[in-house]
Amino acid sequence: MRERHASREARRAREFETFVAGAAGRLLHAATLLTAEAPDANPRARRLLALSLAHTYASWDRLHGEDPYDRARQHLATRFARAAWHRYGVPGRARLRSAGPLGPLAPQERLILVLRLYEGVAEEQTAALLGLPVERVRAICDRATAALLHPPPSPARPVTAEAKAATP
Repeated sequence: MRERHASREARRAREFETFVAGAAGRLLHAATLLTAEAPDANPRARRLLALSLAHTYASWDRLHGEDPYDRARQHLATRFARAAWHRYGVPGRARLRSAGPLGPLAPQERLILVLRLYEGVAEEQTAALLGLPVERVRAICDRATAALLHPPPSPARPVTAEAKAATP
């Protein structure tokens, strides 16, 4: 009995290690986009990924044919949304300048953009995951895409006296 249990645990560990070897890079990139951190300095994204993978491993035996990548991505998204809610109050409001390419966007905009465009999740699935109407997901995705494609002009920096004196 113990040998059977031990072999089942060893098989489970091998399967999970194989899954992590194939999916961790893409999930880390998604987490880095979500947290809007620089790719080389992303402690929040790595923590988000570790928690997501731990949750996926804990529910590994209950997947029953379900895609483990979908489960890990779903947990990554809900964990990020919950953390953004606790950090900023409402996920759609806060706009902090970050180093990542999605830094100018609010957390909710980043989440929807990553799920829809980077991960390729359908609007209906994204809406169900976040508990939003499909039209709202579409509007947020369109607004976030427009904000990235057409950023507002940066305010002109005032010219200092030293800069004026340096120009001929």
